[in-house]
Order: sequence, then structure tokens, then C-alpha cells
Amino acid sequence: MESLQALQHFIKTNDNSRNFVNSSDVPNICKSEACMLGVDEAGRGPVLGPMVYGVAYCPVSQKKVLEDLGCADSKALTEEKRDDIFTKMLTEVESLGNVGWAAEIISPNYISNSMYRRAKHSLNEVSMNSAIDLIKKVAESGANITEVYVDTVGPPEKYQARLSEIFPKYKITVAKKADSIYPIVSAASIVAKVTRDHALKVWKFQEGLDMDHTEFGSGYPGDPLTKKFIREQIDNVFGYPLLVRFSWSTAELMLQDKAATCTFEEVDDPTAPKKRNTKSISSFFAAKTENGEPKKRKRHKFFEERYLTIGNAFE
Repeated sequence: MESLQALQHFIKTNDNSRNFVNSSDVPNICKSEACMLGVDEAGRGPVLGPMVYGVAYCPVSQKKVLEDLGCADSKALTEEKRDDIFTKMLTEVESLGNVGWAAEIISPNYISNSMYRRAKHSLNEVSMNSAIDLIKKVAESGANITEVYVDTVGPPEKYQARLSEIFPKYKITVAKKADSIYPIVSAASIVAKVTRDHALKVWKFQEGLDMDHTEFGSGYPGDPLTKKFIREQIDNVFGYPLLVRFSWSTAELMLQDKAATCTFEEVDDPTAPKKRNTKSISSFFAAKTENGEPKKRKRHKFFEERYLTIGNAFE
């Protein structure tokens, strides 16, 4: 990938209703020398757009390269500065001391479905799984990872213990504000933030809406353009476009207020009285006599000797 335009092209050619991963080739030096890897995210809080998890890695011996590059918490940098640093990571691999990177674009659709499904999958769980998968991907690609630094979600001690169990050979450090403490996490923060920014810039509405990012803003609930989008782009029946995380309270409340009320018929009410002629499920598996009645089976010797009886769990 040679430029941010190529980054945009890659994002645009993927299905934004699904998660997908973008990554650099593993620099040769990272296959032989011991490497440190940083993990951070962008877009955890917005009601619009994807969340992006990014990792960056380079030889432990080249920490100064990251500092010279200007890696700092991406939120403390201007958009132009972030783009400039990431462009150098894309195009000046050798001069930068061989910095590798990878990013997972996690779709708003996936986030909402995870939080709404029967076995709820929290945003923290989505975040941790993405970080774990990216670390595995980089290692499986041939990078010699020995140290991992992570900006935490949830209690850092629990997160660090979980990662240490999965990656026992790595030195694991999980900390709050790690992106402002460790330059390699700052680099990962830049990877994540720039990828998310450009994912929004080239967002392709599968619903056929003709608008660009200048019309819906940053995606944060406090952004006036985002508020306007949430208020106006609601369908009475189908709700919101896939750009919206419909599990966020900002969108939920608007749907309750503006969209049609849906009533789902209860097909099988578990609280209803049991019908007299309803057979127990075990009767379908029992042996039958010639007239079709369930055949009484002889009790096993084990139960007779111990004077044990078995209740029918299905009655």
C-alpha cells in the first residue's frame, strides 16, 4: 500500500457491514529481531461508524525511531499530523526502522448485533477479542513478538492476566492511558485513528443514501452534524442505515420516539398452563407395546440395589 488513497481504496472495496482486516507485510527485520507490539483502538464511543483496533510493531532496539517519528496519543495530534505519520509508515518502511502494522475495522452492524443477541457480547468483549486476534495474526505472519503493550478496556489487571494466559511467552503490559506512555501504543493509536477517519470519509451507504462524511460529522453523539443525522435519517419501518450503531441509547431513544412500534407474536408462551394431553418429550424415545402404549422398562440393577428412584425431568 503506497498512500492514503490506496488505504481508502482498500476500505471502499470491502463490505462495510462486515469486519475486515488490513495490514502491512511483516518487515524482514521483525522476523529475526525481538519485537515489541502496541495495541489501541479508535471509535469506541461514537454512535456512527466502525470501531477500529490497531496494532503497530517494530524491533525493541528501535524505540527511538517511534519517538523521532512523533508518535504520541493520536487524540493529542491534529488530523494532518496523524495522516503524515501514517503515510510515512506506509511509504518509508526502511527509513522508519521497519515498523509493521495491522488494523481491524469492526462494523457498526457487528457491534450492535453483538450487544443485542441472546448471549450478549459486550463492547469490552468485542474489543478484547479483536486485540487478541490481531496479536495472533501478526505472530502467525512471522513477526518475532516478545513484548506486548495494550491500552486497557476495563480493569487492567484482569485484562493483563487474560492476555498472559493466552500468550505466556510474551511480556505483557496492560495500562490505562498506555497510548500516552508507550510510543509503540501511540503508533497503534495512530494506525487505528487514521484508519477509522478514512473509513468514514469513504463510507458507502448500502441503503442508497447520497451523502458524504461532511454531512454526518465525526459520529460522536455530541457532534451537531451527527445529532442532525440521527434525527433526520430514520425510516419509520427499517430504522437506520448500517452506519448507525442502533444499540446505542442515542439511536434507541430516537427509534422509540419516531419509528413504528413492533409487536412480536409469542409463538410458544412458556408461562401458559400445560395442556392435559401434552406428552412428555421422553415418551417419544420410549419403547412401545403392540397397541402403541409406552412399554415399561425394567429398572437397572444399579438402582434396585441402592433403592434409588428417578424423577421424570420432563413431567
